[in-house]
Amino acid sequence: MEQIMVGNKQELNLETWERRAAFELFKNFTEPYHGVCLRIDCTAIYQFAKRHNLSFFLSLLHRSLVAAHQVENFRTRIVKGKVWRYEQIHAGSAVGRANGTIGFGHYQFYEQIYDFVREASVELDRVRGRDDIEHYPEANLIRFSMLPWFDFTSISHARDFSREDSAPRITFGKMTESGGHRSMPISIHVHHALVDGLHVAQFMEKFQEALDAPDS
Repeated sequence: MEQIMVGNKQELNLETWERRAAFELFKNFTEPYHGVCLRIDCTAIYQFAKRHNLSFFLSLLHRSLVAAHQVENFRTRIVKGKVWRYEQIHAGSAVGRANGTIGFGHYQFYEQIYDFVREASVELDRVRGRDDIEHYPEANLIRFSMLPWFDFTSISHARDFSREDSAPRITFGKMTESGGHRSMPISIHVHHALVDGLHVAQFMEKFQEALDAPDS
């Protein structure tokens, strides 16, 4: 696995944290994740990726991370019962292999989309050449997946409820075109002890802005 820099993180004081009540309510739920399925306009990012010969999938990941860094709750994680806010969030994704199996790729965040896609492409190729499943040891990532076969309207995820996990899960679906515009479904699942619907709305606003200005 590529070495990924964790960066700075800050432990939050639960006694003074404004989300303490919600955290205490949801942290021990059997299923603390809640999710929504929405549509995004991916016209600009698709054209940008095609024009610059960049992976469309990795371009989507980069713009997602750009948005996530602007919403504090998307950078907050639960680790061994404590709440941490990370300065930097990275990406992890399922990677399809030629034999029909999957592995997990992990990608360092870079501010420039060209740098991110270049380095992430190396990681994609590395994972495709393996036959195991590697796990990123830190909590500062968002888990992505792509279902290019389905224009889905709902989705669920496999989860190990015995394992502590609070990372957001974002899934992209099939891209469709209508009237010169391209769109696709996106599902976002987040841990309710850390993220409310308002924060998902804030993320989506920043994400669409990032998609519409791919080289910003």
